[in-house]
Amino acid sequence: MNRRADLTRRLLFAASAAIYFASTNYGAATVAKPKIAFLLKTMQESRYAIDRRDFISAAEKLGAEVKFDSAGNDQERQLEEFDAALTAGAQVIVLQPVDTGTAGAMVAKANARGVRVVGYDSMITNGPLDAMVMQDSWAVGAMQSEALIDWLRSKYGKAAGSIVLIMGQPGDSNAQALSSGVYDMLAKNPDIKLLAQRSHVDWSPDAARATVEVLLGKYHDKIDAFVCNNSGMAFGVVQALQAEGLADASKVFVAGADADLRNIKLIAQGKQSFDVWKKIEPLAEKAAEVAVILAASPDKPVKDLVSGYTLRNNGKFDVPTFVTPVLGVTKDTIDSTVVAGGLYTRAQIEGD
Repeated sequence: MNRRADLTRRLLFAASAAIYFASTNYGAATVAKPKIAFLLKTMQESRYAIDRRDFISAAEKLGAEVKFDSAGNDQERQLEEFDAALTAGAQVIVLQPVDTGTAGAMVAKANARGVRVVGYDSMITNGPLDAMVMQDSWAVGAMQSEALIDWLRSKYGKAAGSIVLIMGQPGDSNAQALSSGVYDMLAKNPDIKLLAQRSHVDWSPDAARATVEVLLGKYHDKIDAFVCNNSGMAFGVVQALQAEGLADASKVFVAGADADLRNIKLIAQGKQSFDVWKKIEPLAEKAAEVAVILAASPDKPVKDLVSGYTLRNNGKFDVPTFVTPVLGVTKDTIDSTVVAGGLYTRAQIEGD
């Protein structure tokens, strides 16, 4: 998009913004601005600093005011933050839920007050979600699986071996979607054996490390691969492997997802095999754009306001959903992906 078109787009959004709702929580304002709350489940992984930065920057450029909170993976705390956003006069809440299964009640509460909710990153199930912005989590799992098959064929000459699936929060829809891409691969490759699948509360790297320590003992270090729902848990896996002298991408395949800097360092060092860069900028910018549009026209149907979405069922409702791209990262593609894309510099990757 050229500069003139970008400026025109911003002016149009600003001009159509909803009437300002006075709130000390959001600070004083002198012009009409849409009120947006951006609620993340955690700041545990390094990627979330980028989510926060890019969302707030995009929303403010479109003339919005943003109230940000993060729940530290605490469901009760997120409910308090959600209620505080409603009390403060938010017109749209962009929510990454701690618990995808129970967050639907929060959405219903907001809708009853005329406040719209845009899901972020993890699909809220069984709730009347107004819109969703996410990466294709199934595609992430499928991408990890393709890299695993390539690794097994390179090592054994065929798609055969033993793997462990390291999953995130129990019952989380995103963890289930990420894992579904792996399950589909297993169904098509019967010589790849799933030794274990384990869920981890709060997507905890330390819990993932403990899981792997137990499994390595149980299977006498005879595990070919660990496929992990996120980078944080992949880091915990590599820590456990390192203690056994197995943190070597030629010995054990480890895949993560989020492309945290510490994981990209591990890939560059040959200790982790694969990660998935779920581009944050387009995710955060699209979520901000959709939120501002919905805030500007609170009485119009969502489908009349936005385009470029697909309908995805969350268990009860067909939700207008925007899907943003993902990229695989290996030692050979670090420069052409995360470096070329401006996520990290070589100096950062090679530094202490």
